[in-house]
Amino acid sequence: MAATRRPGRNHLFVPGPTNIPDRVMRAMMVQSEDHRSVDFPSLTKPLFEDTKKVFGSTEGTIFLFPASGTGIWESALTNTLARGDKVLTARYGQFSHLWIDMAQRLGLDVIVQEEEWGTGAKPEKIEEALRADKNHEIKAVMVVHNETATGVTSNIGAVRKAIDAAGHPALLFVDGVSSIGSLPFYADEWKVDCAIAGSQKGLMLPAGLGVICVSPKALKAAEGSSGRNDRLARVYFDWEDHKKQNGAGYFPYTPPLPLLYGLREALACLFEEGLENVYHRHAVLGEATRQAVAAWGLKTCAKSPEWNSDTVTAILAPEGVDAAKIIKHAYVRYNLALGAGLSQVAGKVFRIGHVGDLNELSLLGAIVGAEMSLLDNGVKVTPGSGVAAASSYLRENPLAKA
Repeated sequence: MAATRRPGRNHLFVPGPTNIPDRVMRAMMVQSEDHRSVDFPSLTKPLFEDTKKVFGSTEGTIFLFPASGTGIWESALTNTLARGDKVLTARYGQFSHLWIDMAQRLGLDVIVQEEEWGTGAKPEKIEEALRADKNHEIKAVMVVHNETATGVTSNIGAVRKAIDAAGHPALLFVDGVSSIGSLPFYADEWKVDCAIAGSQKGLMLPAGLGVICVSPKALKAAEGSSGRNDRLARVYFDWEDHKKQNGAGYFPYTPPLPLLYGLREALACLFEEGLENVYHRHAVLGEATRQAVAAWGLKTCAKSPEWNSDTVTAILAPEGVDAAKIIKHAYVRYNLALGAGLSQVAGKVFRIGHVGDLNELSLLGAIVGAEMSLLDNGVKVTPGSGVAAASSYLRENPLAKA
């Protein structure tokens, strides 16, 4: 008789959605309530303030939308820019490509710097382009901080220095969907004008809550665009509607209540661990994964260590091996969910996500499963080599800072 149930649980190691801590799931198990009651601001007002801490900001304004990160991309563009405005960006992965596509479809004039997939934004090229823009026609620079398609992290601090070195007033928009809450992020220090996050990654929630931290400069740009005939259309994502309501602790339309309670608890988890410890833990788990990859004799999609992401590792399948088969086999045989290759790297890479609520044993289980799938698909790796390399590194490098 064929089994109709798989024992154990699914092991989720895609780079988002991520594992949800049990206490966060319990926090979301709430009855519906009146989101216009006198009690509601006791939840929301502290939430707006505490969420800023994860962005590394005291000066910014937080807006919470029932949306994915893609919706928050649109929020940043439509609130601050007008039809025909020039924006500068680089394409080096699927998500930078999609943001470019959105900007073009909204009617913006997008200047695209094409970079090799496996690398990231080049600050020196951004500075050069901004210096050449003598009339300051470029209104914004868009950067994907952590490109999950290729396992690449760009240096946002260096991008800010490039903008300042060029003496250019362009806004800085950063997609931090797969970095905020996991990698060091300092919105105020880097003068990020729109920092974008989604609930389903470092914030350890289900998808459905989009978060943006907006600088005073970006708020002023939004106010300036409101009176223009060529302003980009915005209704659902209009910051002005939220500003009017958020100050009193309310929303202009029905918010996703369970996600707000979940965010309250997820922030508590992050603050109890300490954000610097969170960043350190992700750095250790990322390096342990790369140690396993090296022991297998494989290479990452990231072209050099400077680009390595500490939330996801994209691993190149050997020549002649379809990475999609490795992923499917891991899921069907071992109940392990690995990330697939996207667009240019489809079928060429499989991805191990190491983001969110994970520890040493969590990661080692994923490495064992990936290694077994490699072996089952005829990839010549030494059995046990990956987990041996990763566990050796983890034993020598505690997840919590001393």
